[in-house]
Amino acid sequence: MNKIFISKYKSPFGELIVGSYDNTLCLCDWRYRKMRSAIDNRMKSELKSEFADGCSVVITETIAQLDAYFAGERNEFDLPVHLVGTDFQKQVWNALIQIPFGKTLSYSALSEKLNNPGAIRAVASANGANAISIIVPCHRVIGADGSLTGYAGGLPAKKKLLMLEGAFLTEQMELF
Repeated sequence: MNKIFISKYKSPFGELIVGSYDNTLCLCDWRYRKMRSAIDNRMKSELKSEFADGCSVVITETIAQLDAYFAGERNEFDLPVHLVGTDFQKQVWNALIQIPFGKTLSYSALSEKLNNPGAIRAVASANGANAISIIVPCHRVIGADGSLTGYAGGLPAKKKLLMLEGAFLTEQMELF
């Protein structure tokens, strides 16, 4: 049986589980999220693997890049990622990677960018199923009215990530 090596990472905004498979990053997700078991089961099933506590070069590099990001020293990630999901989910996640540091996009704008303007709910669902948080920046997707909407790490973490990136209007953030 193949292995997905996992390590825990305590970010300033909450604990993450970082996982590598075959020298790629397949997991960087909030440890205490509602969909934790669904995400984990999808990983194990799709990759025909089991989780094993451990470290790898990819995990070490991911943690180093996350440390630099949280210290304000990095605004892009350079990691080999392995997206595990449906073709549609991968399409959404690849579009998320294109949202620049310090910028946000609404769910409707993201669905238009994917040439599928009627798929707002499907885009939101794929966004919520993202297993590589921060690196695949689902936190940069907001409501059409500029409001913060659901986030696997919780709205306080989403707010802090957007504040770290300078991607907000101060008046809006004071509502949370």
